Amino acid sequence: MAIKKTAGSKTTAGKKSAPLDPKVADKLLDLLSTDNEFRRLFKKDPQAAVSRLGHDPSTSTVCASVKTIAPKREFATVREELKTHLVTQGVFTVPHCFEAGKVALNLRRK
Repeated sequence: MAIKKTAGSKTTAGKKSAPLDPKVADKLLDLLSTDNEFRRLFKKDPQAAVSRLGHDPSTSTVCASVKTIAPKREFATVREELKTHLVTQGVFTVPHCFEAGKVALNLRRK
């Protein structure tokens, strides 16, 4: 899968979504793969969860919340591919990248 590096991608609201800093992306994926409390926060309020990791909330828009967050193993399986997406395209440009059973499918759908 080829992902173009951009300064940001448009969300469904038409606003730009800034890519995540690689350190923030790593921490996000670490916590989604291991920490049940963080996973609950992310499901309830993705913006707050990512902000807690140091991402500026004014640079991205949450398009949709996650109904069923992907299992820890699913995040671990596509970690590098998801990280590439997060640091090049933005955190909420494909809101269903965190949905159970859809992570890899949505990353590859371009």
